[in-house]
Amino acid sequence: MPRLVLLRHGQSVWNRERRFTGWADVELTPRGRAEARAVGQLLRARGFVFDMGVTSYLGRASETLQLVLAEMGLSGIPIQQSWRLNERHYGVLQGLRWHEAVERYGLTQVLRWQRHFTARPPALDPTDARFPGHDPRYAALAPTALPRGESLHDTLERLLPYWHDTIVPVLRQGKQVLIVAHGNSLRGLRKYLEKLSATRLLCVTVPTATPLVYDLDDAAKPLRWYALRPPFAWRRWLPGTGRTVEENGAARGRG
Repeated sequence: MPRLVLLRHGQSVWNRERRFTGWADVELTPRGRAEARAVGQLLRARGFVFDMGVTSYLGRASETLQLVLAEMGLSGIPIQQSWRLNERHYGVLQGLRWHEAVERYGLTQVLRWQRHFTARPPALDPTDARFPGHDPRYAALAPTALPRGESLHDTLERLLPYWHDTIVPVLRQGKQVLIVAHGNSLRGLRKYLEKLSATRLLCVTVPTATPLVYDLDDAAKPLRWYALRPPFAWRRWLPGTGRTVEENGAARGRG
């Protein structure tokens, strides 16, 4: 039976700082690396084996994939990278802390850009240093193919050709694939796989380092799906209370 596992990268530096990350290439935190190793140990203990790993061009996702596979003893399997799996590009929001975006644009507008399927933040000017056209990794792509600001709908539209042309043929061979990507690229793929409405999607989040498992039929269509509980917990200080609470794996962030 073909199997697909979707995994959001471990906590990044900008996740920790509550910044809109998008296509910015930021590193994992020590916590993020620990999350990735713990997921690898969990998948190995549950008997998972993968024939191929797939990830984006962004370092936080590719490093997570490498750490997971190393823990599983699978570092030698084929790995593919595609810009089409990159995080949603947040346009002018990229690099802003969440509270800075709220102060500048208002809470209602920021929440709409974050959660609504077709809401697109203001686009970057092509001369802006945050435009991907200035990154040599994307030099082979036409400037018009590179985003200056995307909705979740836009993100899914650029992801689906890679899904159909590259990943589905492997799954139809009965193989098992691990995709390590980003909160919004995986939200978009979840919408497609689970046939979620735009309204239902408002409630869907993809926490860091929490494997989502899809058992598929021979045509690579989902038969069932479920999440594996992360095997780790973190203590978070509650300011002004003198106490901490436990968080199980769900590091929040924007990319």
